[in-house]
Amino acid sequence: MKRKFNQHTFQNWKRNFKGVCKQLIIPFCIFQAIRTFIFPTTIDVLLLAIFIAIALGFHYEWI
Repeated sequence: MKRKFNQHTFQNWKRNFKGVCKQLIIPFCIFQAIRTFIFPTTIDVLLLAIFIAIALGFHYEWI
């Protein structure tokens, strides 16, 4: 039996997920910046750059 796909439900879920990401990206950036200043490794710097890019994307509504 084929289940019907409700597109509106998916859009609400996507909107909620995006809202949660908007709220959590700044604390992740701050935590990662502190960690990068204390233990600077290549992975930490790359992860911080990715978090900052995501935060800028949310701020300027690119995402």
